Amino acid sequence: MKKQSLDAKKIAFITCVNSDWWYSECRLYLEHLKIPAGMTAEFIDVRDAASMTAGYNRAMKSSDAKYKIYLHQDTFVVNKNLVADLLKIFADESIGVVGVIGCVNLPETGVWWDGMRTYGRVLHACEPESVVDSECNEPDGDYQEVESVDGLFLATQYDLPWREDLFDGWHLYDTSLCKEMGRAGYKVVVPNQSKDFWCIHCPKEKPLDPKYRRYQKIFLREYGAELNPEV
Repeated sequence: MKKQSLDAKKIAFITCVNSDWWYSECRLYLEHLKIPAGMTAEFIDVRDAASMTAGYNRAMKSSDAKYKIYLHQDTFVVNKNLVADLLKIFADESIGVVGVIGCVNLPETGVWWDGMRTYGRVLHACEPESVVDSECNEPDGDYQEVESVDGLFLATQYDLPWREDLFDGWHLYDTSLCKEMGRAGYKVVVPNQSKDFWCIHCPKEKPLDPKYRRYQKIFLREYGAELNPEV
């Protein structure tokens, strides 16, 4: 991977896009965020990505921003102070990833939402006139360390390669990145959102993709020995 010095005064918002309508909505929210004085923001929309990891690797290599936010095109960031809040958390250099919802210990399935202790909050708007505040446990302090977070929103302050060699589709790329950060010695955390949620997520309700199980097996083959499920 090409080495480059990263700009600590820059933040990049990265999205894999296959719908102009969804991305225009996503971008509208991003462009209304408050950017701290002296900082700049860039918006990178990745088109025709072969996989989420391929798209994210392409964008990551193209940007010299120290802070990168990878988010789905159907994720709307409503916390206008998002960047300042992230900078406060990332002041702890041991933190590599900030997500909005995840679990403390991955279960033996490797699927974060199967975990016993889940933290975070997301407003889900899956269908018209149907809004669900998916609120799990809230951190006691500013954030809670977890093992994995959901890929709807992933903020990083270090560039690690997305495991394109293993995850050549659209599933478990997020949990893989969290495990790679852990291997590199960095923490994954979920912020306190007791005052208000950070994101609205608008995924379409659909059955679990049959390909998910394939990537679950790949994940467990690579990381299974490192899991410490709670019982």
